[in-house]
Amino acid sequence: MGELRVVNYSSEENAVSIFGLIEYADASPEVRAVYDDIMATRKTDWVNNFWKAIAHDPATLKRTWEDIKQIMAPGALDPLTKEMVYLAVSVSNQCGYCIASHTAGARGKGMTDAMFKELMAVVGMANETNRVVAGYQVEIDEQFRTP
Repeated sequence: MGELRVVNYSSEENAVSIFGLIEYADASPEVRAVYDDIMATRKTDWVNNFWKAIAHDPATLKRTWEDIKQIMAPGALDPLTKEMVYLAVSVSNQCGYCIASHTAGARGKGMTDAMFKELMAVVGMANETNRVVAGYQVEIDEQFRTP
């Protein structure tokens, strides 16, 4: 069985960031500080394009990184579960970049081919039944209502 490979057939595949990417060498001290924290936190020697694209707005870069760092840290949900949830939402939102990024992240935290396939089945089923329920305007059962 071959290794799972994400292929993106959307227009994002050939997308170019509107403002371009800010490489480390060209970054302001404020942006470099965030890049340094990203690399230190992730124990890597590179910064991915998402951060380089939003670095044109250093406040957004810093806020987004701080939020992601906090939300994706271990908590009540383990890191693999969080990556798989992020992947599921990315698939539903059809974000090719996030699908690729969070598939790699989940893989790095232990997601297997079988787990990916099952996750995609759940995502597909949830999207299908969500649309059917929305179309039929199904009333929520009393047993499902939050007290």
